[in-house]
Amino acid sequence: MSVPRASIHPIAPDTWRISVALPPELFPGGFSLNQYLVVDERPLLFHTGPRKLFPLVRERIESVMPLERLRYIAFSHVEADECGALADFLALAPHAQPVCGRVGAMVDVTDLVDVPPLIVEDGQVLNLGRHELMWQATPHLPHGWECGYFHDRTTGTLFCGDLFTQPGTGEEPLVTHDILGPSEVFRRQDDYFSHGRDTPVLIEKLARLQPSVLACMHGSAWKGDGGAMLRRLGAALAA
Repeated sequence: MSVPRASIHPIAPDTWRISVALPPELFPGGFSLNQYLVVDERPLLFHTGPRKLFPLVRERIESVMPLERLRYIAFSHVEADECGALADFLALAPHAQPVCGRVGAMVDVTDLVDVPPLIVEDGQVLNLGRHELMWQATPHLPHGWECGYFHDRTTGTLFCGDLFTQPGTGEEPLVTHDILGPSEVFRRQDDYFSHGRDTPVLIEKLARLQPSVLACMHGSAWKGDGGAMLRRLGAALAA
């Protein structure tokens, strides 16, 4: 039987996509779980991957920098693929701290791990050194009361979680072709969006950031007019 395999590639300055490819034997059609590492004075990891895949993710990070250098561990919402290995990372990175919004801290993170989280409010900027990451609170987009994203104002990268979930093993780290079509096919098979009351407002909020890179949780990262791509997603959700 095939086993998961991990790779790491740059997608923006100082920004690395770590991708674990799940073979078809484990997930029909194959699937990918992505984590993003911003290497700076105070390095940040966005998403940890599931606990059982921690050794693979750790190995890829350590091909770029020592794991103990990690300072921040952030994620879009609480699910196994987003933060399942949070405790494992905190155990090996003594100066690391979880980063999440107020709701995430209140309902989940303060109980999941013993390290107190750094709570970021909507619009608050986290300075990593060269990179400035602004927190975007997006409750229930696509799911989870605590959901939110970081936008790297330095590189124009939006760490956009599950918004453009693409099937397959995500072999191409960064693409410029359409990712909405494949992600919509996947969503229509098993709709994971909450379709909350504020979805159009939140989509427009992200679009106005005009990101140039969309760092997707599943599938390839994407480069182009991120504002236009997000508005296309909004139109598809409203259809």
